[in-house]
This record gives sequence, structure tokens and C-alpha cells, in this order.
Amino acid sequence: MNINVGDILEMKKPHPCGGNKMAVLRVGADFKLKCTFCGHEFMSPRSKCEKKVKKIL
Repeated sequence: MNINVGDILEMKKPHPCGGNKMAVLRVGADFKLKCTFCGHEFMSPRSKCEKKVKKIL
């Protein structure tokens, strides 16, 4: 999966705040994502994150 910094990812499951769109802040072995709804930033392993992506906007 080709994911770059600045992409917006639509996830299969929503964040606990209710938003399901995440902005990519960092790419590597882990992704640093930011919820576009509440602004929460978190790290997620690449393997788990790629399984949870519905589409790249």
C-alpha cells in the first residue's frame, strides 16, 4: 500500500470520538496519525494500520 505524509486515510472503524478520517503525519515502520475530527495524535504499527484502511482520500 502506497501511503505518504499528508494523505487522509478513511478507516474501517471510527476513532472513539466518532471520526473515521486520519491524517498521516509520519511514515516508516510505524505511522503517526492525527484524527481530523478531534485532533488526537497517535502512533500505529504499519502492519495494523494497513489492514484498517478502507481507502486513501
